[in-house]
Amino acid sequence: MIVLGIESSCDDTAAAVVENGRIVLSSVVSSQDRIHARYGGVVPELASRSHIEAIVPVVDEALQRAGVTLADIDAIAVTQGPGLVGCLLIGLSFAKSLSYVRGLPLTGVNHIESHPYAAFLVEKGEEKEAPSFPFAALIVSGGHTTLLYFEDYTKYRILGQTIDDSAGEAFDKVAKLLGLGYPGGAAIDRLAKEGDAAAISFPRPLLGKGNLDFSFSGLKTAVLTHVRGLNGPPDEARLKNIAASFQEAVVDSLVTKGLWAAKETGVKNLVVAGGVASNSRFRARLEQMASTEGLKLFIPPPKYCTDNAAMVAALGTCQLERGFLAGPDLNAQPTWEGF
Repeated sequence: MIVLGIESSCDDTAAAVVENGRIVLSSVVSSQDRIHARYGGVVPELASRSHIEAIVPVVDEALQRAGVTLADIDAIAVTQGPGLVGCLLIGLSFAKSLSYVRGLPLTGVNHIESHPYAAFLVEKGEEKEAPSFPFAALIVSGGHTTLLYFEDYTKYRILGQTIDDSAGEAFDKVAKLLGLGYPGGAAIDRLAKEGDAAAISFPRPLLGKGNLDFSFSGLKTAVLTHVRGLNGPPDEARLKNIAASFQEAVVDSLVTKGLWAAKETGVKNLVVAGGVASNSRFRARLEQMASTEGLKLFIPPPKYCTDNAAMVAALGTCQLERGFLAGPDLNAQPTWEGF
């Protein structure tokens, strides 16, 4: 089965062609970072307008790179939510129109649920082990920080999630506070490599054992309080130490809760995905933890950690094979029950 995936939940317009739910024939992402950088965050109206301009060229490019035409596509999977409603509607409207005109089956996908499916993706001709069920999944993105337990391809339950800011949101807000620009995650990652992670003792919120929820708002405030307590703006050396110490606090919280989730559920497979899973320190700490604890760790390549349509097509394939079909009444779900 060859599925066209479409993703437009926030500030990336993406399309991908995936075969049999795993083999990526193409994956195209049009980023809006340049548009939103001047504002230090995503402006929903500007994001929606950009999706309108990009959706057709992005889908065309995905088909061309895959070496297929619409006649070769068997079905369409599109992000239904959660996300920004105006942005979601662009992708949904396009996917529904294409489905109707071409007579193609359609399925709506939960963006958060699709992130772990990035761990199943392979390039054409590549051989790579896929996660086996059951597994725990830690999804760490700009909008969500969530722990899930996957029993099967489309059966999961929520173990824990953030009660305030997501980890990605905390990275962006702290980067803005430090004058590092947007998006903030990559900037902090680069700066932290030259800093001392033990220089400042920032809090690790909600690390009471047994609690699988997350909180990053207090950590963000702790950084703000520290910066305000300095005698003037931090110099370069101090800035590197702040970035490294903040990053280490976030990583500690994420790695610790990921391990607790694996132990609580008894799984031996841990999947970590979402934009923050591109962070080099986070990936290194996860590898170290998995090796020490005897866990099998699955982290997608960075290009499939951030928002993309290949993961949407992968989950969509599973849903289509199980008869989860949508019609022309498919609507956006900017908020999704449980998330």
